[in-house]
Amino acid sequence: MARNGKQNQNDRKRFGLETHGFSYICCCMKHSKIPLSQTVVTLCKTHNIRHIVISPGSRNAPLTIGFTNDDFFKSYSIVDERCAAFFAMGIAQQIQQPVAVVCTSGSALLNYFPAVSEAYYSHIPLVVLSADRPKHLLDIGDGQTIKQKNVYGEHVFYSANLKLDLKDEQKIASGEEVPMFKNLESKFERFLGFQKDIQTYNESEIHDALTIANLKSGPVHINIPFDEPLYDMVEELSINPKPFKLQNRVEKVDEFEIKSCLDVWQNAKRKMILVGVMQPNAIEQQWIQELADDDSVLVFTETTSNLHHPDFFPGIDKIIAPLEDMDFEALQPEILLTLGGFVVSKKIKAFLRKYKPEQHWHVDLFRANDTFFSLDMHIKLTPNTFFSTFLPQVTHHAKSDYKSKWIAVRQKRRKLHEDYVDTIPFSDFLAFNLILKNLPKQSQLQVGNSSAIRYTQLFQLPKHTEVFCNRGTSGIDGSTSTAIGAAVASKKRVTFISGDLSFFYDSNALWNNHIPKNFRIIILNNNGGGIFRILPGHKNTENFDTYFETKHNFTAKQLSEMYGFGYSSVSNESDLKTTLETFYNVGKQPKLLEIFTPSRKNDEVLLNYFKFIK
Repeated sequence: MARNGKQNQNDRKRFGLETHGFSYICCCMKHSKIPLSQTVVTLCKTHNIRHIVISPGSRNAPLTIGFTNDDFFKSYSIVDERCAAFFAMGIAQQIQQPVAVVCTSGSALLNYFPAVSEAYYSHIPLVVLSADRPKHLLDIGDGQTIKQKNVYGEHVFYSANLKLDLKDEQKIASGEEVPMFKNLESKFERFLGFQKDIQTYNESEIHDALTIANLKSGPVHINIPFDEPLYDMVEELSINPKPFKLQNRVEKVDEFEIKSCLDVWQNAKRKMILVGVMQPNAIEQQWIQELADDDSVLVFTETTSNLHHPDFFPGIDKIIAPLEDMDFEALQPEILLTLGGFVVSKKIKAFLRKYKPEQHWHVDLFRANDTFFSLDMHIKLTPNTFFSTFLPQVTHHAKSDYKSKWIAVRQKRRKLHEDYVDTIPFSDFLAFNLILKNLPKQSQLQVGNSSAIRYTQLFQLPKHTEVFCNRGTSGIDGSTSTAIGAAVASKKRVTFISGDLSFFYDSNALWNNHIPKNFRIIILNNNGGGIFRILPGHKNTENFDTYFETKHNFTAKQLSEMYGFGYSSVSNESDLKTTLETFYNVGKQPKLLEIFTPSRKNDEVLLNYFKFIK
């Protein structure tokens, strides 16, 4: 079907795409015959949602047809819905734009829930497009039918439940007669009116959902009922969406709020900034330097903060763990300023809950958590906007030895840390030391939850390493899938470090045809949930081994072979050093390194570490 330039221009105006810079061409493109599917696909394009992760199914066939036949979209096929949602979330984590996941009806969309909840608490824009049965086919005993309306409850920022197209809308659009309304012109017009109302409602709901996903940077759910036939295709769109204006996120600086903070800030001699999860390069270097130049400011960072300066304080637990009450009192801040997402360190949480600051301000565009039960103010700005507004108005810094005192403590702890590493046997601790020292330059590190992220926190990572971890709900599910999605979207090579249980729990993540060849997985296999050996409890009993630590004898070797990964394994320091020398070399396939460590030594090595540095 050839279309001239004037026709294409009219199409762009008709669908509101010209305003938003899209080049819409309908030349020989296949569309689902169902107007509702056409509407969803067209409006996703209008909102510039390019990445579409599809899990195969029948009820979602109209959406699959629409997305996969349009070169505007990059479509991925991931069979396991739980893996698919985390994979999509990994892409969205990197590009900071909405990514859509598409599934069939029934239990499929329930498998998205872990990723939806993680996206909700991590503020990652995930768009769930779930196909559904028409109302008259629900609760009649048919398979794969559940109550899909508002299924995610309060874990999404918007739930859109679309309306089914009227059955004969295609005949009406083509001017054919509808049998039930034959020779009844007034009823025919009413029919047209009903369909127009449905189309208007659906367009509005889709626009609202996609706009909120972008503005609130979080998950939304669009539930889409389809009636059979599901696979019919056409070359011309039968819809005509109304033009609309895309909304941009706007930050409003409250000058009164800023000024109310200034006097308190300038006169305080002990100011602590605690940074949780944050995107790389979220704060300009000039503001980082200005904070570092203030002797009354301590900046505590975590590996997931992606914030670096020689005068900042990474490795929080190294500093906090050995302190006595007198030291805690000296560290207690007058002002606590928190930035970013959730904090990993339990020790800093315990400290600030007991030794509360006089004032606690949280700077975040979306949410403020009262983690330390002392929150006074939520400043609804991005950290960079806040500092660029606030710091130029700071006229003087209070004289203080707050930072210099704790820099001395930090240097002492770092020396003791290095001394301890030289004394320990092969273990998780020693393996992490070697792994993190040998990461490729200008690379990205994805870290699994539980013990993996907590070990990583103890080490000082190079400035050039970006670090990500699913700290919204802090679950072990989906970490591998998220890392693979991130590797697909990132321009940097990605290494994923995981514990054994987390890896095996999400092993379907490797059932994926999109994994880059330079992607690397490192598994610390201590034959169970080693972190539970660190926690209080009765260890070395059958009950503990079975129900807490979950002992096993699995290895990732067979999985690696099945999914086309290069596999290697080590169980001592010498072999690990040798393997890491070539592990990141370019090859024809992604690689997996499995490190076997002694489960009965790991907890002893870690617990003795905190005694040693004290």
